[in-house]
Amino acid sequence: MNTEWINVGAVVNFAKDLGCCVKVNGRQIAVFNLSENNQWYAVQNLCPHDKRMVLSRGIIGDKEGEPKVTCPLHKNSFSLKNGKHVSEGDVDDITTYPIKVKDGDVFLQVVV
Repeated sequence: MNTEWINVGAVVNFAKDLGCCVKVNGRQIAVFNLSENNQWYAVQNLCPHDKRMVLSRGIIGDKEGEPKVTCPLHKNSFSLKNGKHVSEGDVDDITTYPIKVKDGDVFLQVVV
């Protein structure tokens, strides 16, 4: 399995405290920059509940100190750190992606 760091854009192109969707190797990935602690997170954009590409438009917040995104359609919440489903109900976890900022650009690590 080969992984590669992919440049997905300049930091200035990502809004703080909102999601943004990028497409990498045919996959939609939701990217979040939480301004409170300047942490970056990347997760699949597909909500596993009803298979819609909406998580980049989700509501971000925290649950007991754990950063999370909540699907804007059905209110399922997922940890931005590990992708675990953190609300009630039987919903699959989501995929997370390693992310880093270097020299003003945002990079995602994906399998190629």
